[in-house]
Amino acid sequence: MASVSQCDIIASNAFLLSPNDIIIPATMTSYTGFDWIHWLPLDTLGLTGYIGYHWRLARSCPAFCNCRKKTADCSQRELVVAPTGFPLDISNLSMAHNKVHALPLDYFSCYTELLVLDLRNNSLSDLPDGLFVPLKKLMHLDLSYNNLSWVTRELLEPTQNLASLTLSHNPGLSVIGLSPLSRLQYLDISHNGLTSISQQLLDGLPATVSLRLAGNPWFCGCTMEPLLKWVLRHRHQCNSDSKEVVCAAPVQVKDIPLSTLTEESFKACRFSLSLDDYLFIAFVGFAVSIASVAMNFLLGITANCCHRWSKASEEEEM
Repeated sequence: MASVSQCDIIASNAFLLSPNDIIIPATMTSYTGFDWIHWLPLDTLGLTGYIGYHWRLARSCPAFCNCRKKTADCSQRELVVAPTGFPLDISNLSMAHNKVHALPLDYFSCYTELLVLDLRNNSLSDLPDGLFVPLKKLMHLDLSYNNLSWVTRELLEPTQNLASLTLSHNPGLSVIGLSPLSRLQYLDISHNGLTSISQQLLDGLPATVSLRLAGNPWFCGCTMEPLLKWVLRHRHQCNSDSKEVVCAAPVQVKDIPLSTLTEESFKACRFSLSLDDYLFIAFVGFAVSIASVAMNFLLGITANCCHRWSKASEEEEM
């Protein structure tokens, strides 16, 4: 006989019943389609009563959610805590437009078939690294309109199958680290708090990706050169909003579209000096200073001698 796994208990909501009664828990709005229900005496677990679980995938659905086939819709339900107890074969999950502020590290551990995950417009501020490890098949992820401050490379590294990633409208999002996502077709990082973007992130994007960048307070200094080169390469493509990317600082280029700048604007950024160069410059500066003092001293002595010679000549004439 197969053992009860954690995912079986989650999916069937671990409902308890007596030998003669079947009790459907209040946390379930639907309970249909069980295949081969097996009643396991809880004496084997050191408890009393019975627990119902199934040999195949449970068809449970959390309260306040609508489940149909492999889709669960929990959107616009004023949820503060993320619900649990979805069917194990769920492929499309929406918790959009709620007030969920956190997700436990193991929240998705039983939902490995997810292809679409919509978490937009919640209050998420910190997603733990490893949260998406079970979601190897995930293709579409929406984290827009939350309170994220950073997205780490480790967080999204397991989602190598991603085709669409939306991170827009997180006003405090200032750091994004992405591992190379070879299948990514759409990346939206617009309207965040980004001031620059790394060369590593840009290099990891497929050449045909649609990238949304507008609405960030971009600092068009030396760190912006990699993005400028990317914008120039994609200036005439329809899959980018690069023409809408505007510099927020420094003041000399404020409100100027990044696409109007040229690589010559960043020419000074490529001029760098080594430690030996700085030491040489310091030595030359010191030597020039000493030479200047010595020259002034010699000029002073010469002037004094000329003055004395002129005075002595005048006395002799008299």
